[in-house]
Amino acid sequence: MIPRVLILGGRRGGADPVAAAAGVSHKALAPVAGTPMLARVVATLRAALPGAEIGVAIDSTPEIAALLATLGPLAVETPGGSPCTTVAAAMTRPEFAPPLLIATADHPLLTAAMVRHFLGNLPDDVDAAVALARRETVEAVYASKRTYWRFADREVSGCNLFYIGPQRAQEIVGFWKRLENDRKTPWKMLRHLGPGTVLAFALGRLALGDALDRLGRRAGARIAAVDMPFAEAPIDVDRAADLALAETILRARRD
Repeated sequence: MIPRVLILGGRRGGADPVAAAAGVSHKALAPVAGTPMLARVVATLRAALPGAEIGVAIDSTPEIAALLATLGPLAVETPGGSPCTTVAAAMTRPEFAPPLLIATADHPLLTAAMVRHFLGNLPDDVDAAVALARRETVEAVYASKRTYWRFADREVSGCNLFYIGPQRAQEIVGFWKRLENDRKTPWKMLRHLGPGTVLAFALGRLALGDALDRLGRRAGARIAAVDMPFAEAPIDVDRAADLALAETILRARRD
């Protein structure tokens, strides 16, 4: 089954360094190799998933509306106060009913091959999944500083691709909401994750698969990770330096 697709494009509070560096009003409008980031992501997803229903959660501004008018049919959702609330609200609409692939507007290096690899390697019985790239995969090509999660068996970075299946979508989003609601209160976060899990992670003794199994039991769902063998997969654009790197990579692809 081809999943529906939701692109997250909402703004965080405060001035955005990428928008400022690009001289635009919204990060998603920032051009990379001459094309706005959001337009690149939409084109990639259409190439990867012909016929899929694709939508975007993004702020309503004249500049955004002008870009959306050039991108063909897209369902548009008003972003919430966080990614979780945005996804939860979107999933109540038929256009975004699971199975749902979630991507982000600030991932101009996303390719159709990445999308197909992620979806093609989902376990048959999975309720939710996340795309992760190993540190050695990324650093074999790029030395740029990225954030990695250190597990006992590997260090990984998120690739801004997520999947929510239809069977336990509400359980997944409900658990996500609970984590998000308590993110500023450490002891409450421990309650949701379990102190044993947090301690094992802190000591470097928690393997990735074990971590996902523990999270799945807490969430009441089956959670998996898909290993992404693409060095560019975790490179999103959060800083002006990321924008410059993405520009260099895309111009090299074109050449």
